[in-house]
Amino acid sequence: MHTRRTTLGALASAGLLAACGLLASAAQAQAFPSKTIRFVVPFGPGSGTDTSARYFARKLQDLTGQAVVVENKPGANGFIAVKQVLSGPADGYTVFIGSNSTLAVNAALFKELPYDPVKDFAPLTMMMRSPAMLATAPQAPFADLKGLVSYAKAHPGKVNFGAGSAGYQLMGELLNDTAGVQTVHVPFKGAGETMTALAGGTVDYAFAEVTAVQELAKGGRVKVLAVAADKRVATSPDVPTASEAGLPAFEAYTWVGAMVNSKTPAAETAKLAELFTTISKMDETRAFYERLGATPMTGGPAQMHEFQKNEIALWKRIVTQAKVPLQ
Repeated sequence: MHTRRTTLGALASAGLLAACGLLASAAQAQAFPSKTIRFVVPFGPGSGTDTSARYFARKLQDLTGQAVVVENKPGANGFIAVKQVLSGPADGYTVFIGSNSTLAVNAALFKELPYDPVKDFAPLTMMMRSPAMLATAPQAPFADLKGLVSYAKAHPGKVNFGAGSAGYQLMGELLNDTAGVQTVHVPFKGAGETMTALAGGTVDYAFAEVTAVQELAKGGRVKVLAVAADKRVATSPDVPTASEAGLPAFEAYTWVGAMVNSKTPAAETAKLAELFTTISKMDETRAFYERLGATPMTGGPAQMHEFQKNEIALWKRIVTQAKVPLQ
């Protein structure tokens, strides 16, 4: 009898401890986040990705009451930032604010990546999407998109385009594929350097984000031929879409999304996804992005996962068709 009472007592104690453990885990999950959150950005201050990160950081801080800091880790095609995120604690307090370049294009352009953009990350939500603008120098021998295509067909391999990132390079190759032309890629270190070269006539045309093109266009230093989107940009209503300008179904976007290390516990990942999605659906967020010529994207983890896979497939197809050398 004594042994039976001892055994029952031990079982009861074990049950109590287990229950306490479950309660502690639940309390911990409910309390998340309870300390400073870091956003790691693979580009420098002022980039479209950085601008999104800082906006979401402010809003996340408002929602949680916790400090949110943005750390810029540019260079090496985003590898530096990725390494920092994946080598740190997978506890939900480090968020990777990635882009089409780091989360899709790299998978198409590199023979080997030091990370898997799908398997190594757990998606939280898409943050925004911004169409690329196609611009040329005012002295270019073509005045519109139809003229560019005609000129390129008449001078195969003689027309060049500038691109400040791998993403914009592949947009140029997508244009070649869609229009059936052969133009030459000229690499630059960023949108600013690309636009300077374009304004100086070093390259014939270029793709860049809306904010990088608009100010130069207002000053007459570059001419915008089209926006690669399904509708016109509110901040540049006079610029036609590529379809309106004579190249049907040509669309190309940069985008920003939030990810965490795939080893992050499900509860923390779900909570962050809920918070990020809440921010993306705010009226203030839509107004913020409209001022930049962009739009918020409100899908959660499942939608972002599907979107990312489709983007990787698209750019792999373009790389193969255009015979772009792998890095």
